[in-house]
Amino acid sequence: MAKQRKQFVCRDCGAVAPTWTGQCASCSGWATIDEVHAPRGGSSSPVANLDLPPLSSFDFSGAIPVPTGLDEVDRVLGGGVVPGGVTLISGEPGIGKSTLTLQLSMSMAATGAGVLLVTGEEAPAQVASRASRIGEVPPSLAVLDDTSTDAIVGAMQSTRPALIVIDSIQTLRADGVEAAPGSISQVREAAARIVEAAKRHSVSVILIGHVTKDGNLAGPRLLEHVVDTVLSFTGDRHHDLRFLRTVKHRFGPTSEVGLFEMTGLGLEAVTDPSARFLSDRRAGAPGSVVVPALDGHRPVLVEVQSLVIPTGERPGTFVGQGVASGRLKQVGAVLEARAGVKLFGKEIFISAAGGAEATDPGVDLAMALAIVSAVAEDPLPPDLVAFGEIGLAGEIRSVPQAERRLHEAFRLGFRTAVVPRSVPDGPTGLRLVRVDDLPSALVRFNARANR
Repeated sequence: MAKQRKQFVCRDCGAVAPTWTGQCASCSGWATIDEVHAPRGGSSSPVANLDLPPLSSFDFSGAIPVPTGLDEVDRVLGGGVVPGGVTLISGEPGIGKSTLTLQLSMSMAATGAGVLLVTGEEAPAQVASRASRIGEVPPSLAVLDDTSTDAIVGAMQSTRPALIVIDSIQTLRADGVEAAPGSISQVREAAARIVEAAKRHSVSVILIGHVTKDGNLAGPRLLEHVVDTVLSFTGDRHHDLRFLRTVKHRFGPTSEVGLFEMTGLGLEAVTDPSARFLSDRRAGAPGSVVVPALDGHRPVLVEVQSLVIPTGERPGTFVGQGVASGRLKQVGAVLEARAGVKLFGKEIFISAAGGAEATDPGVDLAMALAIVSAVAEDPLPPDLVAFGEIGLAGEIRSVPQAERRLHEAFRLGFRTAVVPRSVPDGPTGLRLVRVDDLPSALVRFNARANR
């Protein structure tokens, strides 16, 4: 039997410490260090006469994604789940992870594919009740009310379903590991056994994982490395919108985003995000600018709003919601240094309205126009959009997917766009106002913004 050696591992970030400490040196978490035992590695003798097959001899036809039936999920996954692939979906408690995976299971089972739902956190009757509110439950959707990893692997081997959904990885227990479910040792060993079995039997697996209060995946960071795909399911509790984003994906791109709306009947896909974000817009208000932001590969029109309040002699402050706070402060600094806009003694609020997130560099110009429009109390034309990255010298730089942004703006009825000089022509009927730098973009506001 291999000798055991002690390790001290942080349950939040997976960092290994040489000895027990009260605070993790990696993630600064308190009382997160656990003692675990790992086998000591021994020397191994070389194996002679290895017959190593060439990579070209392997058949990859079975690695083609299988659609789940939920278009927004398939968009994020690059077409669907891959046989033998293991996907981890993480998110805050109550955000809708179980609802999303239940709808995905029902949708895939409706095509006749075998789907197994492992209910570690809810009783099967509770899951059935929730499923009945979503729609008709397909007969090929089976349930396993067991948290034993060996039982799950046994069911995978005997039934060979197309998909297994495990809710959640923190509830599993690996036989032979003397630790409580959810501990470092249990999560690491259970995940390793599930991944190995999924590869061997070519079964797609979706694991649900919780996140800590800081938004990090609960459990060892090793968990992110052993799975093939990591998806983040996020949203604002005060809004109904939910975002599914790719953190890691071995089988496709990591830049796509799925958008859902939480309803009484479950999650509904938002097929036209631009129209959804602009549905309650009040055109003609000072400080309001629409920007074709890029969310993944999809351009989405978002209203950026600004409110400027005098604070007397105190230095100006910047508060952002749904925008990149670092870029907001940089835009404010460039406005003062390169465009002469007086922001000292003002508190500046910037928000991406409707629960949207507009964090790509192309939002810089829209934030600048919104701030100066609010300072000057001068609204922009209601049919105008703006996008472009602002450099520290005040220049307006081009951003990716400019043509797609312009076509999306034109589709929603916008007819004027303030853009960087190098942007190519847009659709016929959309007038482009090309600008080289920030002062030329703000020329209509100069007199009133600096009064």
